[in-house]
Amino acid sequence: MASAVKTLGQSPPPSYFGLRLEKRNGAKEERKRAVLDSGNGHLSSGVERQEVDFEQEKLGPLWDDGYGSETVKDYLDYAKDIIKPDGGPPRWFTPISCGPHLRDSPVLLFLPGMDGLGLGLILHHKSLGKVFDVRCMHIPVQDRTPFEELVEWVEETVKAEHSSSPNKPIYLVGDSFGGCLALAVAARNPKIDLVVILANPATSFGRSQLQPFFPLLEAMPDELHTTVPYLLSFVMGDPLKMATVDINRMLPPSQYFEQLAANLTSLLPRLSGLADIIPKETLLWKLKLLKTAAAYAKSRLHAVKAEVLVLASGKDNMLPSRDEARMLRRRLQNCKVRYFKDNGHTILLEDSVNLLTIIKGTNTYRRTRNHDYVMDFVPLSMSEFEQAVERNGWFRNYAGPAMFSTTEDGKIVRGLSGVPDEGPVLLVGYHMLMGLELSPLVEEFLRVKNVMVRGIAHPTLFSHLVERKNEEFSLPDYLRVYGAVPVSASNLFKLLKTKSHVLLYPGGAREALHRKGEEYKLFWPDQPEFVRMAARFGATIVPFGVIGEDDLVELILDYDDLMKIPVWGDRIRSDNKKYEAFNVRAGMRGEVANQALYLPGLLPKIPAVYTTCLGSQFRQRD
Repeated sequence: MASAVKTLGQSPPPSYFGLRLEKRNGAKEERKRAVLDSGNGHLSSGVERQEVDFEQEKLGPLWDDGYGSETVKDYLDYAKDIIKPDGGPPRWFTPISCGPHLRDSPVLLFLPGMDGLGLGLILHHKSLGKVFDVRCMHIPVQDRTPFEELVEWVEETVKAEHSSSPNKPIYLVGDSFGGCLALAVAARNPKIDLVVILANPATSFGRSQLQPFFPLLEAMPDELHTTVPYLLSFVMGDPLKMATVDINRMLPPSQYFEQLAANLTSLLPRLSGLADIIPKETLLWKLKLLKTAAAYAKSRLHAVKAEVLVLASGKDNMLPSRDEARMLRRRLQNCKVRYFKDNGHTILLEDSVNLLTIIKGTNTYRRTRNHDYVMDFVPLSMSEFEQAVERNGWFRNYAGPAMFSTTEDGKIVRGLSGVPDEGPVLLVGYHMLMGLELSPLVEEFLRVKNVMVRGIAHPTLFSHLVERKNEEFSLPDYLRVYGAVPVSASNLFKLLKTKSHVLLYPGGAREALHRKGEEYKLFWPDQPEFVRMAARFGATIVPFGVIGEDDLVELILDYDDLMKIPVWGDRIRSDNKKYEAFNVRAGMRGEVANQALYLPGLLPKIPAVYTTCLGSQFRQRD
């Protein structure tokens, strides 16, 4: 497939924006030409055409997602070139930094915010480009296309993609104004399989905190307008969050703040370029466009049948994004919300928000009409792993986990050398209190063997019941990022068939939430549940145990204690009645059938060390 390439900006490392050649059924000739153009609409002498392989087979664990390799500084540098006037219409472009994507990856169309540049995913180009065929919409600074025509133009692309791949979803990522555009397209195309991701959508523009100031902009002298975009940049985003994207949080404080100061010193002068990105006439036009877009999209919410994910910021000083997200969840038929309390309006340009991680954690990534927990799984990236290590550092420092394994000759060694590197491998063990051994175990396999361990988890963690309570990115989301799948025979079959390392706890929640005096007690079913399937695939079964974890905390209030507390006990009883449909042990005899979910009362003990022992491996064959 041919590609046009042009260098934008001179800042190292060199980054390029390439344009995939596309067929536009029924498109105007002018728009066909625009598809071939680079970001500013014309090809310079620096353009080279080359054959590029846009597909690759698979991603391995700890792959480089490039998060932080490009920042807002690059966004502002590239903008200087892309805003050059050419009189052309809106167009799509694909950043070269997206690189080759996985085979059969779905198309992702990015619809920009008020700037219209199409560079709003710059922090995420490399990661999204691995699992999506990314196209970014660019609206030239001088363009005055009405909102309904923009909707029709995006809709034309959506219909063309659906026609060529009717069984694959099409992703629309709308940032602010682009969120209105995405909802409008979704409302007009209810029969097309769309996944809509909204970042602080501007459907709440009529309730913007800045509404009283907008009439003043038109009367403001041109000489003062250069200060407006500069001031808006502080209202719309958090410069500190933007400046910390490429800083390693594990650095010593002195080095961390030294790099932060350097980044801010480099970033703040560049913000003056926003006056060229949004000159006065364009700003006034965009505000009118926003008003029309918000009214158009909001009046058609009832017609939206698409899967919707809303990202809402807690420090959005431009829009009441959290309230709007809750409204959208009520009014849309299939809507999830994730709330980021410390981020501003430009959430996709700020630190600690990795869009691909959010998509994975909310089970929003799929390549067909239905999500497949095994086939659609994207392995943990290096940046995700580093964030997990940082997040769980307190537990490692407190517990000091140590792991031992048994080699084939029966020798016990420290580490995981006794566990096969190649799958299928079935790790079978018992849960300690709260299942706190999970994170260190999975991280150690990644660190030492570069192997993803896929955990078989309680189906409630993947249910709509958890989703209703879940607004911030929390434990169930992280479990899905780490590859957990709901317990089922079909999921275990697929994992073993794909030669995965699978983690299974037959005792389930009953062991993880054991009562007082039940430390190290097994609650396993009487009948074997996994041996025949393991034998079918010649899987190596590795039994393991954990000791010491129950010595880290004191169990003050267990299930029996909590059920005696007025109101609290009624709440646990009511919640578990809702979870009954997800109890995979229902109908069994004994304590293993009691899979009640609750949060026990715990107090820390004097620091201790816990150990994971991976026992002798054996193969179960027919």
